[in-house]
Amino acid sequence: MNRGRGRGRNRGMLYLLAMQVASEYFQMERKPPVTATLIAANTLVYLRPGVLDDLLPSLSEVCLHPHLVIKNRDIKRLFFSAFYHVDDSHLAYNMLSLLWKGVQLERMMGSTEFASAVVVLLGMSHGIEVILAKMLATFFDYPHYYFSECSVGFSAVLFALKVILSSDSPGYTNVYGLIVPARHAAWTELLLIQMFVPGVSFLGHLSGIISGLLYLWSRRFFSRSNPFTPMLRKFTWFVGLPYRLVQGYLNRYRRHTYGRGTVGGRSVPRSIGNSRAENVNAVWRCPACTFDNNIHLEVCEICATRRGNTDVSPSAPPLSQTETRISSHDLSLEELRRRRLERFSR
Repeated sequence: MNRGRGRGRNRGMLYLLAMQVASEYFQMERKPPVTATLIAANTLVYLRPGVLDDLLPSLSEVCLHPHLVIKNRDIKRLFFSAFYHVDDSHLAYNMLSLLWKGVQLERMMGSTEFASAVVVLLGMSHGIEVILAKMLATFFDYPHYYFSECSVGFSAVLFALKVILSSDSPGYTNVYGLIVPARHAAWTELLLIQMFVPGVSFLGHLSGIISGLLYLWSRRFFSRSNPFTPMLRKFTWFVGLPYRLVQGYLNRYRRHTYGRGTVGGRSVPRSIGNSRAENVNAVWRCPACTFDNNIHLEVCEICATRRGNTDVSPSAPPLSQTETRISSHDLSLEELRRRRLERFSR
């Protein structure tokens, strides 16, 4: 297949897809980040803008070819093939389906568990497809799926998500005009697509349904939780560790020099000469207005008296001889306030 970006194609369907996705996404009260990221990744891989056209491999290099996966141990085909699409309609249909299913499941499961579920279902569904193709070629003498098929697209994961979404639904749903029980919707869609849409991968869709059923079984076995979710949380915690360390370091040594003082606090202020004086919470008390200032300030926030100066602020009238004979430590806090107000009112 051609590696190019498909210049000259009619992009009308993609524009409609973009408007539909943007309209529904921005109307949501709670934005689903994982679903939005998956839609963006699939779209960018298909459009291959700018340097991505040279960096990304061609479709033939990543399509899911069971024989090449087993013969060459080409594991990248198990994962990369899901993000490649054949044409505009293939991409638009899969992304609209992903938007509808992903939003509901991400709300119910949470973003972390939903992301881990997508990774597990992607690897599981494509792995099952390779195994089934090998079994058909070996035991049933049907080599078509093993040697000839080279599939791409997000459909297998979408079928798995459909199984999970409809597993606990007791009602009915509409599948292309047919009203069927919701828990049988994936099987009905599999048969209808195979009958009326030529060129689709029956084995890929079937593998998606099987992987969805296995995922539900594993959730019941592990107390209704995805066993891979703790692994993903540990991975994200490890990736964000450097950022948290830097943030904690900056918060620890950030100097708070304003708005931290109190007037006439009961606790004894720490000494400037103390070995713990570098602590950001250390204070010194103004001898004029008794305001407890941060230790990093040189003048009082309230009256501008310099630290260590027993004289009053230059903006206030000088103390009388009677007042200078009395130490501020010999007066009560109320008396200090009263005398301070008297000096400023003269």
